[in-house]
Amino acid sequence: MHGNGMGQGAPAKTPSKTLAGMPRSPSTGVSVIIAAHRAHDTIVRAVQSLLDQDWTAWEAVIVSDDGTDYRPTLQAAGIDDPRLVFTGTGRVGAGAPAARNAGLDAAQLALVAPLDADDRFRPGRLSALAPLALAHGATFDNVAVVRDEDDSPLLCLYGEGQAPARLDGGGFLATSVPMFPVVRRDLVPHWDEDVNFCDDVVFNVRVLDAAGPVPLVATPFYEYRQRAGSITFSADSGERAEHCYRHVLNRLAGDGLGIRNRGLRQRFTQAIAAKRARNAAYEAAFRAGRCANFQEFLALGEG
Repeated sequence: MHGNGMGQGAPAKTPSKTLAGMPRSPSTGVSVIIAAHRAHDTIVRAVQSLLDQDWTAWEAVIVSDDGTDYRPTLQAAGIDDPRLVFTGTGRVGAGAPAARNAGLDAAQLALVAPLDADDRFRPGRLSALAPLALAHGATFDNVAVVRDEDDSPLLCLYGEGQAPARLDGGGFLATSVPMFPVVRRDLVPHWDEDVNFCDDVVFNVRVLDAAGPVPLVATPFYEYRQRAGSITFSADSGERAEHCYRHVLNRLAGDGLGIRNRGLRQRFTQAIAAKRARNAAYEAAFRAGRCANFQEFLALGEG
C-alpha cells in the first residue's frame, strides 16, 4: 500500500450525463473509488487518467481522509467534471479501508474499481475490463510497477506471455505485486478496517472467493507508482507487513475473514507463510541498502 488521498463532507450529486453527452448508465458504469490522504500532489494525475479513458461511463468517488477538500486542487488544474463525486471519512487518517468503504457507500454505478491516489489507469483500461467484469462478475489485469521520481519501469507483474487467461484465488495468492480488480457491485465485499496494510490482498481473495476464476487481461493497464513518502518507502514497512500477516492469520483461524471456500482459506494461510519469509528477506535487503522498497526488492530477483 502507498499514500492515498481523501476529501470531506456529503457526497456531491452529479448529473446523469457524461461530458460526451452519453447517458451514464447505472447498469454499465464504473465507480472508481479514490481514497485520498495527503494526495494533493498526485490526485490530478489519477483523475486525468480517468479523463483519458475511452469508456466514458464512470464516476470518480474521491474520498478525503485528511480533512481537506480536493475540488480546488483539481479545479486549479482545469478539471471540473460532473463525474467527480466528493465525500470523506469525517476523520483524519482513518485509513485506506475506511476511506474506500466511505467511497463504496457513495458509489452509484454497477461496477466498482479502486484506484490509489498516486497511481493511474493507462488509456483503454476501462473499455478492456468493464465488459468482462459485467459478464463474469470481476476481472483483473496485469500491473506495471513504475518508479515515480523518473517514470522508469521497475517490473511487470506478468512478463510477456506469462499471464494466465483466468485468475483464481490460488493464482492470485502466488503474486507479490498489488492487483486492482474491476468488480460487479453485487460481489464487492467491504474492506476490513482492522486490516490496514495488506487490506488489498484480503479484499481480492474475498472477491475471488465470491466470483470464482475470472478473466485476466494480459496488458498492464494499471500503473502502480512507487514514490518516496509512501507507506512502502517507510523504514518500518517490513514491520507493518509482519504485523498485518500475523493479524490476518489470527482472523483466518477465527472467522476465516468471511472466505467461504475452505480450500482457499487453507491456501491463504499457506501463502501468508511464504509472504512472511519473503518479507524477512526484504527486510534484510532493505537494511543492507540494496533496495528502497518492496517492489525494488522484487526487481532484484531475490524475492
